[in-house]
Order: sequence, then C-alpha cells, then structure tokens
Amino acid sequence: MRFTKAHGLGNDFILVAEADAPSQREEWVRALCERHRGIGGDGVVLHAPAPDGIRMIVVNSDGLTGEISGNGLRCLAALAVREGWAPSVHTVHTVVGPRPVEVAAAVDGIYRITTDLGAPGLGSRDVPMALEPPREPVTEHPIEVGGQTVRVTTTSMGNPHCAVFCDEVADDALIATLGPALENHPLFPQRTNVEFITVRKEDEIRVRFWERGVGPTEASGTGSASAVVASILNGRTGRQVRAVCDGGVLEVAWPEGGSIRQIGEASLVFDGDYGDYGVRS
Repeated sequence: MRFTKAHGLGNDFILVAEADAPSQREEWVRALCERHRGIGGDGVVLHAPAPDGIRMIVVNSDGLTGEISGNGLRCLAALAVREGWAPSVHTVHTVVGPRPVEVAAAVDGIYRITTDLGAPGLGSRDVPMALEPPREPVTEHPIEVGGQTVRVTTTSMGNPHCAVFCDEVADDALIATLGPALENHPLFPQRTNVEFITVRKEDEIRVRFWERGVGPTEASGTGSASAVVASILNGRTGRQVRAVCDGGVLEVAWPEGGSIRQIGEASLVFDGDYGDYGVRS
C-alpha cells in the first residue's frame, strides 16, 4: 500500500487511496496511526478522484470516521496539486459537503492553502448538543464536569466543537483533565472536539486542542475556525483573527453572514509503502 505522510502545523495524517483501504478500517487505521509500531499519525485521510477535484474521508486515530478535518483537507489538497490530480484551485469533497481550496506553489516544501470552510452551525441542534429547549447560539453555557462548572460556546464546522475561554494559556494538565471529560459529556451525543482559548488581542488568540478520537494535537483547522467563531460570538475579537496553535498560525476570517475563510500551511513529509511487517520507504 502506497501512502504519503503529511502534516498541517504538526497535526499529522497518513494519506492513502480509498481503493487501497480495507472494508473493515478501525483496526487497520489504529495500526497505521500507532507511533511506535506503525507509521504514526493523528488520523488517516482516504482519497479518491472527483470531477472538480478530490474526495476525502477522514478517520481518526481511534479508528472512527470523522466528518471533516481542516488540516487533513489542506494536506490532501497539497498532495492533489503535487501529483497533478487537480489544479491549484479545486474542490475537496468531504462527507459534510464541498470545500473549495486554492493551493499556492510550494516554497521549501511547504504549501500555503486558502480554504472556504463554509458557514458555521450555531444552534444546539447543529452541533449536536442535547439542550432542551434548543438554543442558537450556544454561548457561555454552564456545564458541570469534573466537580466544577465550565462555561462553553459550541459550534459546528460540519463536526462538533466546544470552546472554553481561559485567562492563561491552558497547560497540559488542564487539557488532559477537561478535554476527555468534555469530549464524552452526555450533552454531546456525538462527542465533541474541545478548544481552550486565550484571547491576546482583538485580532489574535492562543488556542490549544483536545480532538475527539485523538487527544491533544498541535493544531486543528476546524478547531481554530470554531475558536475564532466563539471569540467573535462572545465579543472578544474582531472578525479577522490569527489563531496561534502549538504548531503554528492559522489565519481565520468570518465576515458577518458569510463563510469562514482560513489560510494555513501543509507539508508533505515523505512517501512510502506499508506492508504486513511495517513501513519501508
């Protein structure tokens, strides 16, 4: 099986043709993503041709299929351009709809990609979130978790997100405690991704992530978009924001009533062959 290893700001993926994936994927994906005996990654992106670009399915490292990944999408867009499968301006088709991209030529092996992530879902039913009666938007909603009350702002970027504001940058211990507790909270029937946000100024936030089915990650494309939406909804920033992640910066703009535009980098690290006995490059 041929694969490409790629990352978006340290959020890493294994890109594999959908035709090469087994029908039963969970154990296979977990083996590929295992960092000591496999290739290592936060997830696998399966791809197939589409008339106006390329199609993707993202599977998290726990083996469960996700709806979309902003960083995985950029990685795949870069591969599609490198391999000549698609022009620089094309569409990546996800299970939650098409996402247009524009891929700039690689500089030192790094591609800079603009993505139209669509309009965020702001209602509790969009996320989904088990709130009765339903609310839209859901901002600073109190949740009892781990013996404390945490206020969350929730968003759907095609996948579920839950944002928490912190006065100081969240440390590893806080993320390891609150991340899984919020991911698996009964209010989120499909679980949720979690963003920990510290607002630095009107046009910049610092954000760290706990990703559903993965754990802590160095960056998140949809998570950064959700963090910016949460910051705007709560009046903490303007509508063009730099989201500073552990792995780098994503530029996010959300014009009133419009789609989210995100600019960020992707790197194609190496290609290889994966067999029954591991990896050989």
